[in-house]
Amino acid sequence: MAGRINDDDVKAVRDAVPIDSVVSEYLQLRSAGGGNLKGLCPFHDEKSPSFQVSPGKGLFHCFGCQEGGDTIAFVMKIDHLSFSETVERLAAKAGITLRYEEGGYNPSHQRGERIRLIEAHQAAADFYVRALESPEAEIGRKFLAERGFDQDAATHFRVGYSPAGWDHLTRYLRGKGFSDKELITSGLSQDGRRGPIDRFRGRLMWPISDTAGEIVGFGARKLRDDDNGPKYLNTPETPIYKKSQVLYGIDLAKKDIAKASRAVVVEGYTDVMACHLAGVTTAIATCGTAFGNDHIKILRRLLMDNGSARVIFTFDGDSAGQKAALRAFEDDQKFAAETYIAIAPDGMDPCDLRLAKGDDAVRDLVEPRTPLFEFALRQIVGRYDLETPAGRAAALDEAAAVVAKIKTSSVQREVAVQLAGFVGILDQEFVVRRVAQLARWARDKGGDGRGDPRGGRGPGGPQDRRGGTPQQPVQTPAAPSGPALNLRSPAHRTERELLKLALQKPALVSPAFDAYGADEFTAPPYAAVRQCIAEAGGAERGLGDNREYLVAVMDAAPNNTVRSLVTELAVEVFMGRTIDETYAGMQLVHVRLRAVDRRINEVQGSLARLGSNVAPDDLAAAQNEVWVLQQYAQSLRAKGADAL
Repeated sequence: MAGRINDDDVKAVRDAVPIDSVVSEYLQLRSAGGGNLKGLCPFHDEKSPSFQVSPGKGLFHCFGCQEGGDTIAFVMKIDHLSFSETVERLAAKAGITLRYEEGGYNPSHQRGERIRLIEAHQAAADFYVRALESPEAEIGRKFLAERGFDQDAATHFRVGYSPAGWDHLTRYLRGKGFSDKELITSGLSQDGRRGPIDRFRGRLMWPISDTAGEIVGFGARKLRDDDNGPKYLNTPETPIYKKSQVLYGIDLAKKDIAKASRAVVVEGYTDVMACHLAGVTTAIATCGTAFGNDHIKILRRLLMDNGSARVIFTFDGDSAGQKAALRAFEDDQKFAAETYIAIAPDGMDPCDLRLAKGDDAVRDLVEPRTPLFEFALRQIVGRYDLETPAGRAAALDEAAAVVAKIKTSSVQREVAVQLAGFVGILDQEFVVRRVAQLARWARDKGGDGRGDPRGGRGPGGPQDRRGGTPQQPVQTPAAPSGPALNLRSPAHRTERELLKLALQKPALVSPAFDAYGADEFTAPPYAAVRQCIAEAGGAERGLGDNREYLVAVMDAAPNNTVRSLVTELAVEVFMGRTIDETYAGMQLVHVRLRAVDRRINEVQGSLARLGSNVAPDDLAAAQNEVWVLQQYAQSLRAKGADAL
């Protein structure tokens, strides 16, 4: 049996896969200056980006929740994989064949569960695509053609067909080496009377991928009248498929969503296809569930929550579509993006609209028309008899509570004025005051579950503490354990800069830095990092392979708190404008000079406490040490780094 992965292969994988390319599969990254990139942290909810990636060092660090590490650590954390599973996945991406300590090359039975399930889905997708070309699949090809999708469209979206027999796919995957247990766990097969049988039979198949582009499930559409199952049948919940955490088409749309700062949410697989083929390449859809909080998190990481971002929902014009729109509005305030609703005049979905009126009509449909809050207000007000005072009062009470949840006060006032017009109340200021009163009550009670994502307050501020519903309070990231750092202290600031230099630009402080002891760093966390650098071979080791050096420093960390601080210092920008030998020399001198002054004070303090009780020899030795230290301090002040 194969054992641990060869260390050289792990290093090769770490070096071969750029961390920014991996991270950008999950969130949008923008320049943070100094060669770093930033984005919204995928590991905790935040209002502004505090997650930074350093491509040059191969590290990431979140200054909000303190998560950090290299490419392998990122994938392990975000996809809940073991170390071996992560290395195997990244190796496959880079085309690297792994060796194991006891010999053998990447034995399939040693692969982690997630990787095996992903491979099973990939094999199943290939099987379904080929099956769509079979005579039996004529009904599926006809279904696509009737909706305006030719073979090229089917190929682009990898649409396939599941044969109507009991176990065609099951037997095929067994032949590929997958066990019955893996097939059942994946959701591709289910238990039958005589063993596993295919879950999907005689249906048109759409592969559902995660943000990284890996197939994790399928959506299956009924084609025959004798099929007693539901119209759409999706993969059940599995270790890799959670319907509340996937969006169909996200793998195809994510780059354009990030680039355009716009996402279009439609209702079905064919709607996504129609939109993309019409040129609306930011379209995505949920998979058998309502648009919810986890879907919002996915889009927020791509949209970066900038004020110009837009999310457009398209729903059928029927009552079910209107209810879906109102449900979407319930989560509207969790976006910083502006949200809109688009309903075709004839109530057609994008697929039908493309068939009836062409691509231009689809593109025109998704241009923002009606703000989602306006649609919601009109739906609420429309339920009441506005011809009577009682009806207008009841409509105002319900709708005003909705307006009170709007993000910014200026927009809230403007919409309150609009509400007065919807309800037919001439006294606009009365409605404005009513809305403001409800908003204050909500804040005083601890929130309505809708903090302002653009309110400009960082994690842990008053607005954060008010966020979240009573059932699901917003969790403020836990502060890292260990002694507090006082960055207003000149000593602490200088020690921090010196450690950043030792980690990021070791050539500027070597070899002098390696002569510094951990006791020269007054902040215990910084002393711990200094010790890690020493155990990793010193800053001089960083003159070679800087990434290998940083990995060694992190490996030397005694706990996650110190490891997190290492990644933080390794990606943080410097305080100075020009980072050169002069700047590095200043930090070296300041840290050493403060250490010398502290030692002088310690010796003089001891002598003062002992007074006349000190032995003559000890007194002479102490006085000599003070004299030498004073001369050294004078030299440091006069000559700077040349005196080190």
